[in-house]
Amino acid sequence: NQLTGNIPTEIGDLKGLSVLSLQRNRLDGKIPASLGNLVMLRRLDLSYNRLFGEIPTTLANILQLETLDVRNNTLYGNVPSGLKRLNGGFLGDNNRGLCGTGFPTLRICSRFDNMNINQLEPFQSDLNDSVPGVSSHRVHNQGHCNHTHCSNPLRFPKLPIIAGIITVGFVFMFAVFLAIFHYRRKKQKIGNTCESSDGRLSTDHQAKELQRNGSVSPLVTLEYSYGWDPLGDGWDNIGFSKEHLDKFRFNLEEVESATRCFSELNLLGKTNFSSVYKGVLRDGSVVAIRSINVTSCKSEEAEFVKGLYLLTSLRHENLVRLRGFCCSKGRGECFLIYDFASKGNLSKYLDVEDGGGPVLDWPTRISIINGIATGIGYLHKSEVSKPPIVHRNISVEKVLIDHQFSPLIADSGLHKILADDIVYSALKVSAAMGYLAPEYVTTGRFTEKTDIFAFGVIILQILSGKLQLTSSMRLGAECSRFEDFVDANLKGEFSEPMAAKLGEIALRCTNQHPNDRPCMETIIKELNDIS
Repeated sequence: NQLTGNIPTEIGDLKGLSVLSLQRNRLDGKIPASLGNLVMLRRLDLSYNRLFGEIPTTLANILQLETLDVRNNTLYGNVPSGLKRLNGGFLGDNNRGLCGTGFPTLRICSRFDNMNINQLEPFQSDLNDSVPGVSSHRVHNQGHCNHTHCSNPLRFPKLPIIAGIITVGFVFMFAVFLAIFHYRRKKQKIGNTCESSDGRLSTDHQAKELQRNGSVSPLVTLEYSYGWDPLGDGWDNIGFSKEHLDKFRFNLEEVESATRCFSELNLLGKTNFSSVYKGVLRDGSVVAIRSINVTSCKSEEAEFVKGLYLLTSLRHENLVRLRGFCCSKGRGECFLIYDFASKGNLSKYLDVEDGGGPVLDWPTRISIINGIATGIGYLHKSEVSKPPIVHRNISVEKVLIDHQFSPLIADSGLHKILADDIVYSALKVSAAMGYLAPEYVTTGRFTEKTDIFAFGVIILQILSGKLQLTSSMRLGAECSRFEDFVDANLKGEFSEPMAAKLGEIALRCTNQHPNDRPCMETIIKELNDIS
């Protein structure tokens, strides 16, 4: 199945349920605390979805529970201690923000895991990052790109509970819920079909055809019948011509063909708001295609168009290149087509055990540090084609490596098209991994100095070859005690003067006081002097 939307809280009323398997769908939102009411539940599988937030403490109250599988989501926070009794029955891999004591696969929680980011004023910036020449007037457009959009249509509706109906209401609700499951499995969901050699209709065309024939239930039709189409023909109100974005447009059939109809074999990974597929375009070039559900996009169409315009304006050798985009009204998704980085992300080269994986040599590490710096420097600099931009979420996972081992910063400007709650959910993960500058906790503001802080963390990770940094590593960098902060896998083959200087730069970048951190222009000059 490819179910979307939130998990209905009403499932918690099905007290006799013993197994709930919702894995490998596109469910988003938080795990409902009401699932803790399923007293007979033995197995709960929510893996490979787009869920975010914390694991509800109520799940620890299910005494019959033997297996809880939440792998490959974007969950964060302290795992309830009551779930330790599951031992190997708790599966939480690939949720970088999860932490807890007594779970072999989880890191120990830090002070950042307990901070309440939700009380802060989010996503402010001291930089003027509006798009030049683009006003914020509302747009009223008609369809284009196979009738595409990236708006905020209604989420899949939850089943209402009518006051006064107790037993009968629960039975009816469960029956409808199962019927939706059965319908989508049998019809393969409108958004999962694509044009192929046997003549099947592509998504957008099929949605229209089914609606014309009256063969879609009202519940399903809602997903495709509402919302804006900000990429249509009425562009005069936002101050620029559509010709610029037209150069980057792909149609839906191209995207479907590149990914072999979004085959699981092409799936590279999932987050709480998107899936990434490997694809091959008609010219033979290999790309990475990020699929974003419309409910994760900015709801204001003018804001979304401004963000998309900004994304297409970014061009630098150390940023992942955006080839184009296509937003499909029929599938309820937007697609961003990027160059494919064949060597994975930088985290792949950290925590390498002896002989257990590729080890970056010293010149390559220096080259990667320099490349990341110049990429961030480009983002922070104001140019005719773009305003200064704060990335906000730089980490080793956001640094991709191409075939020449050059670093490419991913997701630059992506927050400009995403809904605030989606960008917001990444903050706790970033904080837990040590990338979030401490002043954000008190100010709630992003500046270029928050990117500088994250860059300093990455320098230490590259030097040490470790994802998790320790106080002894920082102390080693302060005292030039190389055995404490330089990767032992290098076997002594590194430049001590360069390592000492890089350690010093990293410490300045991660200074607790933002005003004492250097700007990226200064950092780049110092890196050039030692290279």
